[in-house]
Amino acid sequence: MISLATLALFLLAVLALFLSPGPNMAFVLSHGVAHGPRGGFAAALGISSADLVHTLFAATGVTALVAAWPPSFDLLRYAGALYLLWLAVQALRSSSGLPAGARAQPSAFARIVRMAFLNNLVNPKALLFFMVFLPQFVDPARGSVPLQLVQLGVMLSAAALAFNTLLGACSGQLGRWLQRRPGAEKFQRGLLALVMVGLAIRLLLLDRPAVPSALSATPVQGS
Repeated sequence: MISLATLALFLLAVLALFLSPGPNMAFVLSHGVAHGPRGGFAAALGISSADLVHTLFAATGVTALVAAWPPSFDLLRYAGALYLLWLAVQALRSSSGLPAGARAQPSAFARIVRMAFLNNLVNPKALLFFMVFLPQFVDPARGSVPLQLVQLGVMLSAAALAFNTLLGACSGQLGRWLQRRPGAEKFQRGLLALVMVGLAIRLLLLDRPAVPSALSATPVQGS
């Protein structure tokens, strides 16, 4: 339903977004350094899973309903900041850390997936991004608008998974190198906590953006 020209333009825009430093990149990099390539992949998987949920929210109009209620932005912002601060505390607690021998355990992997998923899900900017960004590449003349939104969101999520997995693998190699150094585990925990605190402060300082109606976005016409 989506033309090849529109798809190519969409993927170029998505690549440009991925290359811009942001909270997802920081989350993947920090967990790759702290927990190795597997930890980076877990973070990538959680982020992409949340992207799929954001896509469904945007396609079904849930995001528009949330955005229409002004306090929702602040509620999500504060909830996300509190969650990130809690993650920072957990990273610093020796009982919550993942020692080198535990990094391959399924429970540790699932925990990072869950953290990344929730962190992305309660990010108000991510919620609004899907409502504003995806409709720009929808052409109502080519069929169902919700279906096109889902197609675009699935492609974005898949591309994000591939990009963040590569990012996590690179940072994971750095983490493995650091692990061989004295005091590496303490440094990795501290770095992870610092990143989580930084992301929390970033959320708290966010201003509510002006959000144009997704329905009024100018669609990209297919060829």
